Amino acid sequence: MDRMRADRLLSLLLLLQNRGRMTAPELAAELEVSVRTVYRDVEALSASGVPVYADRGPAGGFRLLDGYRTRLTGLTGDEADSLFLAGMPGPAAELGLAADLTTAQLKLRAALPAELGERSRRIQERFHLDAPGWFRDAEPVPHLAAAAEAVWERRVLRVHYRRWRGEVRRELCPLGLVLKGGIWYLVARVEDSVRSYRVSRILDAELLAEVFERPAGFDLAAHWEESSRRLESARFQGEAELLLSERGVKLLPMQFGAVGEEAVAAAGPPDDRGRRRVVLPVESLPVAVHDMLRLGTDAEVLGPPELRSAVARAVAELARRYGAPNGTPGGPPGHDTPGGAWRTVHEPRDTP
Repeated sequence: MDRMRADRLLSLLLLLQNRGRMTAPELAAELEVSVRTVYRDVEALSASGVPVYADRGPAGGFRLLDGYRTRLTGLTGDEADSLFLAGMPGPAAELGLAADLTTAQLKLRAALPAELGERSRRIQERFHLDAPGWFRDAEPVPHLAAAAEAVWERRVLRVHYRRWRGEVRRELCPLGLVLKGGIWYLVARVEDSVRSYRVSRILDAELLAEVFERPAGFDLAAHWEESSRRLESARFQGEAELLLSERGVKLLPMQFGAVGEEAVAAAGPPDDRGRRRVVLPVESLPVAVHDMLRLGTDAEVLGPPELRSAVARAVAELARRYGAPNGTPGGPPGHDTPGGAWRTVHEPRDTP
């Protein structure tokens, strides 16, 4: 019997032990096989001495003899590793551990006393972690499995990588993988420094036979926290003084996260038109201009002068680009009347 079928038979056995009576279609859906395969597997379990019984009728299905419990609950290395991703089935699948995770969870539940096993099942039914942000497609990471293998086996990884300034080829000593906001990063040693690489930007990866030594005492979590702090401190190069409408005050935290929240918390009192002055940390001038345009007419840049001038130039260019020949606002044919082909979309109250 090959390993794949042996794993499937064990999964079938543990499903019946953990959940009780299950129909052939239910088992087929869980195991991702055909109903015919389920029947063959049940026969194989019975032939091996496992007391599997079939109940006939509309409420029928397969079940184990009352009181029977298997002791085959030892975890393999891959299954034990996969438990650390138990709350993240998507990332587990990206790492190639989806099947190991499912089998490990079944084994773990089978080893628990009945009351704790039922409690773990309810928790899994009622709590779910969805790490990525809204309105963003998951990044393709075709070389994630190779990166993970390099991390596990301490093997050098030769990559073709796309940077902002162009493409490079490097040999990396992978030290760990980090999932941040739904984006995978590879932390690796390059010569005498440790850097982070966005896995989706790896254009090609080759796992070499060469093995490297991990730096003594390297702490992945501590390194990531420290490098994140350095990135945040280097990110902002100045401050923008803004005059925000009431709506702009609400938009700022939504657009800029914690930085926007802190700016609103330190904002001055509203004027007679409900507008408030805030000071917002900003990045380079081109990035800051783009950020200011995101706020639209709900924000006026008061300073610094170079940012206000740059925003004014960008707005003038937009007005020129979208203006009609007679200087009045215009647009493509079919959209020159109020409403036109556009419809008003009301933001739902309880959904993102």
